[in-house]
Amino acid sequence: MPDTIDLQGRHVVFLSWRDTANPEGGGAERYLEKVAAGLVARGASVTVFSAAHDQGPATEMRDGIRFVRAGSKLSVYPQGLWHLLTGRLGRPDLVVDVQNGLPFLSRLATRVPVVVLVHHVHREQWPVVYPGLVGRIGWWVESRLAPRVYRRSPYVAVSEATRDELVGLGVARERISVVHNGTDAWHGDSPKAATPTVSVVGRLVPHKRVEHAVDAAGALRAEFPELMLHIVGDGWWRENLVEYVEERGLTDLVRFEGHVDEPRKHELDAASWVLALPSLKEGWGLVVGEAGMHGTPTVAYRGAGGTRESVDDGVSGLLVDDQEEFTAALGRLLRDRPLRERLGEGARRMSRRFSWDRTQEGFAAVVTRALDRTG
Repeated sequence: MPDTIDLQGRHVVFLSWRDTANPEGGGAERYLEKVAAGLVARGASVTVFSAAHDQGPATEMRDGIRFVRAGSKLSVYPQGLWHLLTGRLGRPDLVVDVQNGLPFLSRLATRVPVVVLVHHVHREQWPVVYPGLVGRIGWWVESRLAPRVYRRSPYVAVSEATRDELVGLGVARERISVVHNGTDAWHGDSPKAATPTVSVVGRLVPHKRVEHAVDAAGALRAEFPELMLHIVGDGWWRENLVEYVEERGLTDLVRFEGHVDEPRKHELDAASWVLALPSLKEGWGLVVGEAGMHGTPTVAYRGAGGTRESVDDGVSGLLVDDQEEFTAALGRLLRDRPLRERLGEGARRMSRRFSWDRTQEGFAAVVTRALDRTG
């Protein structure tokens, strides 16, 4: 059925703590800007408000989207409300409040419809990133305050797992639409590495648990002496990881790639025999589909949530329950070429099932329904 959604003359404001130009931007921000571009393509004007950083100006137009940046990692929230209340973001017809742990509480500052976008619930992450009182307050805001503030607002979750978590917090299931991530098309491919190669792709922060991949590589090096682990991405936890690798004497088999451009990322995805995704929590796992395009299967934790949908266990990768199983699964795939190639083909097929066109259409439909309810 053709997409006939027309948002001509509508203004949509996104409130997000980061954008893709931010050095700490990741898959959530990629999703935001993809769905924003989908709204622009359907005639809407779109403004994205996020925290200021040194990689972008205070205001700019990019790909038809107006970006406004102010505030820091935490002050971005009151700054967002202030910009919304004072009209610095224009006069929106709808606001998308991106809840990455903390919401902007925009429902308190506007009478237009508010759609809440949630990638995953942060129950497990709060005590890891903010131990003690700060983490407990953060979890109270996310789990108790936000569901009350947005009790009449529609939600978008990026996976069924996230929808189930939101229902557990008291959000009515019928108010939650699931709009999955897409996968960027990439033409051309690079060969697999001649020697065992594993990659980890993502922000370097504690809850990504890159240490689990490092430990696994260390445990498998005796069997695979030419093994190389590529850590792709950057973040405030990088120095801790570098120290962790050095303390274990693994500097010869772990390579920190840092931030890389798209061609280099795809080159590494293609060269890798396996993608390791040891995250504590993933709303979906955008990197799974990116690796899958190149026939690279993923090993991830079942308990991460969204991985149960982005990885088809035994078909496009392997899901495990603990660190011992994580190491064993990586070893199994490095050891068993026929299994690795079978799962790699499954990963390729899986990645083709999810397109950004479908994501944009699904998100635009949610926006249209929210606007229609207000007349």
